[in-house]
Amino acid sequence: MARYIFITGGVVSSLGKGLASAALGALLQARGYSVRLRKLDPYLNVDPGTMSPFEHGEVFVTDDGAETDLDLGHYERFTGVAARTTDSISSGRIYSNVLEKERRGDYLGKTIQVVPHVTNEIKDFLSIGANEVDFMLCEIGGTVGDIEGLPFFEAIRQFIHERPRGECILMHLTLLPYLAASGELKTKPTQHSVKELQSIGLAPDVLVCRSEQPIPEKEREKIALFCNVRKDAVIPAYDLKSIYQAPLAYHEAGLDDAVLNAFGIEPAPKPNMTVWEDVIDRLTNPEGEVKIGIVGKYTRLEDAYKSISEALTHGGMANRTKVKIAWVDAELLENDNPANTLEQFDAILVPGGFGERGTEGKIRAAQFAREHKVPYLGICLGMQMAVIEGARNVAGINSAGSEEFDHEAGVQRFEPVVYHLKEWVQGNHVIARKRDDDKGGTMRLGAYNANLKAGSKIAEIYGATEIEERHRHRYEVDTRYKDKLEACGLDFAGMSPDGRLPETVEWKDHPWFIGVQYHPELKSKPFAPHPLFAGFIKAALDNSRLV
Repeated sequence: MARYIFITGGVVSSLGKGLASAALGALLQARGYSVRLRKLDPYLNVDPGTMSPFEHGEVFVTDDGAETDLDLGHYERFTGVAARTTDSISSGRIYSNVLEKERRGDYLGKTIQVVPHVTNEIKDFLSIGANEVDFMLCEIGGTVGDIEGLPFFEAIRQFIHERPRGECILMHLTLLPYLAASGELKTKPTQHSVKELQSIGLAPDVLVCRSEQPIPEKEREKIALFCNVRKDAVIPAYDLKSIYQAPLAYHEAGLDDAVLNAFGIEPAPKPNMTVWEDVIDRLTNPEGEVKIGIVGKYTRLEDAYKSISEALTHGGMANRTKVKIAWVDAELLENDNPANTLEQFDAILVPGGFGERGTEGKIRAAQFAREHKVPYLGICLGMQMAVIEGARNVAGINSAGSEEFDHEAGVQRFEPVVYHLKEWVQGNHVIARKRDDDKGGTMRLGAYNANLKAGSKIAEIYGATEIEERHRHRYEVDTRYKDKLEACGLDFAGMSPDGRLPETVEWKDHPWFIGVQYHPELKSKPFAPHPLFAGFIKAALDNSRLV
């Protein structure tokens, strides 16, 4: 039976609960324990799938097709444990489940209330897979005191009360603000946050205190005294140059020791930190440097492309190369010579996205990379833009475009080289979709297999001809144009097992130009960089040496 660690936050948001949770999971693994991490989000959306990236950042997709919070990406990158649908839940999903049960008559005519029906649903979610791992880490989104989070906190209170003593602990993140005028760290916000937590029946066992300044011993003693925790359970958390320093930094601060002590696990197994020591060595001792231009639509919020930026960093680690990322607004390329912006980069990446805005700029970026032999990686929409560019400028299909753009405009303007996917095979059954279906959860989501052409560049990169990658899209490149495009040199090097859906394309006469319909960034990790990103950075490094 798993031991539970509940991670909460107070004072302000964005303290780094997700990073702290992921780092703690990595530290427990370093001591030989198995872990699983979960996120409980108080917002009323059923999932983040229909949220704007400007509103919520990227949507992380699991193998089994769940659209989740980006913190699950941190969990996977730090622990290597593949997230599942059951590792992410929102208030919207909880209430939706409760109301579906009420409609079916599962409650036998009872009045439906937050307590016990909503809280029971949350507790049922927490219990899933409890026999599979040694530790279950559950992060609660938002901050203590938020009205929408109260059902989660009440459910956790009940859950802890109902479990045998010593099987659950609470880790609370707070802020110690520094007042420059008085030259002091102030502990009062942390005290009030813990008081708020205690008022709803929860008491922290471990306090993680974010601070921009060193925390003096007397302040740790004061926090321990007034927050009713042991002094060695008051863990400082300072700003880091890289998130991948977090496991080593938290270990040095004593977080894993404090957690295991709270469970009464003594003596604790000794940790093996060699994996993270190697990660930091590769990160901090680069032997080269490349500059990557990411041509996207949501460049004003870097969290919209969080997994991509991290995967590029991983690719740099694989090559002992520092990766400098520059964000390029795709719309700026539409009315200017792309060379003015793009010629400074060693490689160009065009990520996924939705809608027509900025797509002409992405097409021009793909054209610049093709014509100037600059390494190019197109992901999802980035692959579709590369195909449209090749169709227009090489294959002579001047009006090539996407059905998505015509649908958005309400008028047919393009020859649809990219079309709305209406039917595909998942496992042993066929999935059908219509254009006017609900937006949420209706895309081609999750892990699918692909067959790679022997001798192709992408097969060489993977070292295999059969792969499995995660998808999130509702439009596909139309195979009706495959022969014509291949005759011009654009090789459809990867296809779905049934041969109906293009998965990868590459220009034969280009040093490194690859488009993929899936999202390889979702499976990259600092200790196991994705081969596509490792190959992409290697190509960028080779290109930089040619200049």
